[in-house]
Amino acid sequence: MKKNRWLIALSAIAIHLSIGSVYAYSVLKNPIADLIGWSDKTVTVAFTLAIALLGTSAALFGSSVEKWGPRKSATIAAILFGSGQLITGLSLATESLILFYLGYGIIGGMGLGLGYISPVSTLVKWFPDRRGLATGMAVMGFGAGSLIAAPVITRLIEAVGLSNTFFILAAIYFTLMLSGALYIVRPPENWVPSTKSTKNTTTKTEKIQTSLQQLTAKEAIRTNRFWLLWIMMFINISNGIMLISAASPFAQSKVGMSVTAAATMVGIMGLFNGGGRIGWSAFSDYLGRSNVFLMFFGVQFVLMLTLPNVTNALLLEIFIFIIISMYGGSFALLPAFISDLFGTLQLGAIHGLLLTSWSCAGIFGPLLVAFINDTTGSYNAAFYIFAGLLAFAFIVSILMKLSIRSFTRTTQKKAS
Repeated sequence: MKKNRWLIALSAIAIHLSIGSVYAYSVLKNPIADLIGWSDKTVTVAFTLAIALLGTSAALFGSSVEKWGPRKSATIAAILFGSGQLITGLSLATESLILFYLGYGIIGGMGLGLGYISPVSTLVKWFPDRRGLATGMAVMGFGAGSLIAAPVITRLIEAVGLSNTFFILAAIYFTLMLSGALYIVRPPENWVPSTKSTKNTTTKTEKIQTSLQQLTAKEAIRTNRFWLLWIMMFINISNGIMLISAASPFAQSKVGMSVTAAATMVGIMGLFNGGGRIGWSAFSDYLGRSNVFLMFFGVQFVLMLTLPNVTNALLLEIFIFIIISMYGGSFALLPAFISDLFGTLQLGAIHGLLLTSWSCAGIFGPLLVAFINDTTGSYNAAFYIFAGLLAFAFIVSILMKLSIRSFTRTTQKKAS
């Protein structure tokens, strides 16, 4: 059966939309606390576990994903994520905290990790001419998942209750993810997309984006480019998650924004998070991944220095939306950049290892800004600290460009 690469992309989006519902967790916290009587901190632990397992399971099972192939990997992810939702429903029905952590945090978190990386390497192979766009389409689904899930979950809770909501979600997510998994396959070896012009055979390959090297995961982690990219992702994600965690109270205290207006701003941030994933990644196909990262860090450095002194609400929102779009964009740029640097031989495994930067940033960013606010009574110092980190990331990005340029020259000399 001949596969359509755009339907492959749609299948990947179906998987990422499902697991992206984890970003709608905030709408579950109060209903769970009100029903069971668990504290806010107790309920939050499940989400922390899920995000931590996302990064660690992606790293641990990255090489297995390459061996299993996208269909088997995504199917296992569907089973794990669907089972996690089912167990969560049972835990709430029985008021079992252990089952709650096991279902939503551990089993569901493993499904998150596998589901996140399963389609990505396959998409890159189906879109060798548009790597950034391909990965952007997939992870856009993850970023936009909360926009769809939040209102659906809220209405389901009102209509059928909390436990039944998770039973229904388990069925919906499993069906969506399995449908996507069953269609996804790797393209034939050395496959390239056809073009309108068939007279000139070079037309098919002239736009294909080449890779610097074809490396295994073990070989990749021995290169300086792997660790430079890890640092770049860690700082960019830390900055974005810090802002996400503090955006509402910061806007209220800095420009006197109302609670309702701040909540609306947070919702719009989700649009920029998702839109930035496909917009910036598609743009990177033309400007280049390293150049886009340089722009990310340069722009964000200026904005983070400026934000503590902003007194206009609209200007503050615009600055925040720009930063969040770049936060989301980095997730889409990552697999495409991996393909540029290390090839597609073990892209899933390398992607999984680099996603540990997400796990670390998810702890570092929010905890640091919370500590600074508790200590100083203001968020201002946090913005200046992160501006310094972004300046460092800008330097790291320059080192990345120099490393790529040096390797390319060395390779060309050897070839000649």
